[in-house]
Amino acid sequence: MPALICGSLAFDTIATFPGRFADQILPDHIHILNTSFLVPSLRREFGGCAGNIAYSLKKLGGEPLPMATVGADGDVYLARLRELGIDTRHVALLPECYSAQCHITTDRDNNQITAFHPGAMEHAVRLVIPNPRGDIAIGIIAPDGRDAMLRHAEQMAEAGIPFVFDPGQGLPLFNGDELRHFVELATWVAVNDYEGRMLCDRTGADLATLSRSHLKGLVVTLGHEGCDVWVDGEVTRVTGVQAEAVVDPTGCGDAFRAALLYGLERGWDLVRCVELGNRVGAIKIAAAGTQNHALDPVALGLGAA
Repeated sequence: MPALICGSLAFDTIATFPGRFADQILPDHIHILNTSFLVPSLRREFGGCAGNIAYSLKKLGGEPLPMATVGADGDVYLARLRELGIDTRHVALLPECYSAQCHITTDRDNNQITAFHPGAMEHAVRLVIPNPRGDIAIGIIAPDGRDAMLRHAEQMAEAGIPFVFDPGQGLPLFNGDELRHFVELATWVAVNDYEGRMLCDRTGADLATLSRSHLKGLVVTLGHEGCDVWVDGEVTRVTGVQAEAVVDPTGCGDAFRAALLYGLERGWDLVRCVELGNRVGAIKIAAAGTQNHALDPVALGLGAA
């Protein structure tokens, strides 16, 4: 059955500056900054959390159902999703604005200057999850427009869809009461180490306490070290998987969450889901871009899943 993925669809424009930003920016004149960088290397990638999760979930053999918005320039993204065999019935094209855009310039020391335009993402709150939705097995609330995340979490709970709350980079947008409300509505929570600390700080509850609630589990990703899986106040460390190469960490968290959805939809225990997530994340990090890695379900042992 399909997995409903509420989150963003965005275009990532990635440029490489062969020099050092520090050599071009004068600290004593930062108040009158006016500079430019020659970027001979440039590529445009499909991105956004909903798109990235849907890509990996489809490659694993799952049924992603993204719910997101794109702008007047979104035809090419819709065409890509359809070519991948991903259902786009819940992706809205809004002609009055652009799709979300992330412009990233990286120098030779891997310092980055990023500009993000939310565009159509800010209007994702217009999308409505029909109730009831017996055709949906599981869902995820991934980073999106602030109001959309709140609204869709409530709608998913009202529709009886078990879901993962994955606030990601959107977590700082919410206060303690709002985050506690998300947790109350969710079935599982997934955060990285930094987000986990912020979640605890803002809600006033530690990870053990949160996992003793109604939640079926709480996952804290730790990069190459693996993950901590919290269930009923007890933590299990799931070791990481050595990557063949470290090329681009962008999108590894989304690839991991796709594996999480794949396993949860099939009734796996959380540790088994996370083990698959670590393997998929290690595959993704060896490829440039967020949607260019190949996944072989048979090689991953999913043929009989």
